[in-house]
Amino acid sequence: MMQWTPDSWRQFPIKQQPNYADAAALAEVESQLKRYPPLVFAEEIRRLQSHLGDVCEGNGFLLQGGDCAESFRDFTAPKIRDTFKVMLQMAIVMTFAGEVPVVKVGRMAGQFAKPRSGDMETIDGVSLPSYRGDIINGLDFNAEAREPDPQRMLTAYHHSAATLNLLRAFAQGGYADLHKVHKWNMGFINANPMKEKYQAISERIQESLRFMEVLGITAETHPTIHETELFTSHEALLLPYEEALTRTDSLTGMPYNCSAHMVWMGERTRQLDHAHIEFFRGINNPVGVKVGPTATEEELMALIDTLNPNNIPGRLTLITRMGADNLANNLPKLIRRVQKEGRNVVWSSDPMHGNTVKANNGYKTRDFAAIIREIRQFFAIHQAEGSYAGGIHLEMTGENVTECTGGAYKISQDDLAERYLTQCDPRLNADQVLELAFLVAESLSKARQA
Repeated sequence: MMQWTPDSWRQFPIKQQPNYADAAALAEVESQLKRYPPLVFAEEIRRLQSHLGDVCEGNGFLLQGGDCAESFRDFTAPKIRDTFKVMLQMAIVMTFAGEVPVVKVGRMAGQFAKPRSGDMETIDGVSLPSYRGDIINGLDFNAEAREPDPQRMLTAYHHSAATLNLLRAFAQGGYADLHKVHKWNMGFINANPMKEKYQAISERIQESLRFMEVLGITAETHPTIHETELFTSHEALLLPYEEALTRTDSLTGMPYNCSAHMVWMGERTRQLDHAHIEFFRGINNPVGVKVGPTATEEELMALIDTLNPNNIPGRLTLITRMGADNLANNLPKLIRRVQKEGRNVVWSSDPMHGNTVKANNGYKTRDFAAIIREIRQFFAIHQAEGSYAGGIHLEMTGENVTECTGGAYKISQDDLAERYLTQCDPRLNADQVLELAFLVAESLSKARQA
C-alpha cells in the first residue's frame, strides 16, 4: 500500500460526493476547518476503543443510536435532551438485565451527511440534485436549496460543537443519575399496554437501587451513579470535512479523526479500491463498516485485513444490515469465516435498513415486528456459531414521531401521517426504542447465560 496521509484518499475513485461549483470556496472552507479546534480528543477516542475492546471480548455491549440525519432546522436543546434521555433509559435496562456494561454511542453531533441511491431527484418532471444531508445541501425542492454549498460544513461544525457541549453537560451534570433514569422508565412502564411484561425487571432495578442506598452507595459517594459516558459517531461520508478535522495527537504522534469518537462507512462506499477505505485505514479511531446481504466471505476478510491489520480488539465493528428475511442465509457463513481466521471484531446489528418498505400511502416505513425479528435472529445465530452478539445500531429519536409501524401502541400505516418528521429514513420513537430495549435485554441475558 502507498503511504497514508489525511489527503491520500484524493488519489482514489470516490462515490457519494457532491459536485461543488466553486472549488476556491470549497478550499477556503477546508482551510478554516483545519484551523478550528478538534470536536473530540484523542484520549476520549482511545477510551472508547478500550470499551469496544471489552465488547469484542464479550465483556460489554454496544448501544449505538440516533437520528438518521441531523437537521439544522430542528436543532434544539429539547431534541438533543430527549435522544440522550432515551439512550440512558435503554442502557440501564440492558445493563441490569444483561449484567454487562453498555457502551453508549450516539449518532449525534455530526450525522449530517446521507448517501443516496441516485445523484438526481425528479418530482413532477423537474430534476434537481438529490438531498444529501444538511452538511451538503437543503431539503427544500428548489434549485437554490439543492445546490451543494461548502459553507454548510462550517454550520455543521458549529452545530456539532454545541451538541457536544450540551451532551457533556447532561452526562456530567446530574441529569444521568441512575435514580432519575429509573423514574423515567417507571413512567414508560405505567403507561405501556404491555406493562406487566416489563414490571419484573423494573422492580428488580428499584430493589437494587434501594439496597445500594442502604450500603451507603449513593450519588454523593460514587460518581458513577451520578454521571455517565456518551460517545459520538456518524457516517464519515463527506471526506473533505473529515480530512479537515483529522489531527495528529501530540502525545502519540498518531492521526485521529477528531470530528467524532467513532465513524463508520456504509454499504455504498466500502469498495476496497476507493477513497473511503483509504481514509479509514489511516485514522486511529474505532471504525465501523455496514455489511449487507451481498457481502461475500472474501470481501469481508479483505475489509478486515485492510482496516484492522494488527487485529486490535475494539478497532473494527461490523454492522450487519441484511433484513429479517435474509439474515439467516447470509450471516452464519461470515461469522464462521471470521472465527476461523481468528479476527477480533465487534458484531453489531442494524435491524433498520434491511427492513425498509413503502406503505400504501407512499410513506417509507419500517415494521417494528421485522426489526425485532432480525435482532432475535442476530442473537440466535451468534449463539449457534459460538460467537458474541455485541451490539445494536438504531435509527431512533426521543421524539413522539409516527414513522415506524407496530410496537405496543400498534402504530398503523394510516397513523404515519400524524407525526412523520424525518429528514430521510423512518426512525423508531421513544416508546418503541424503550420497548425494544426490554426485548433486547431478554435476548442479551439468555445469550450471556448460555
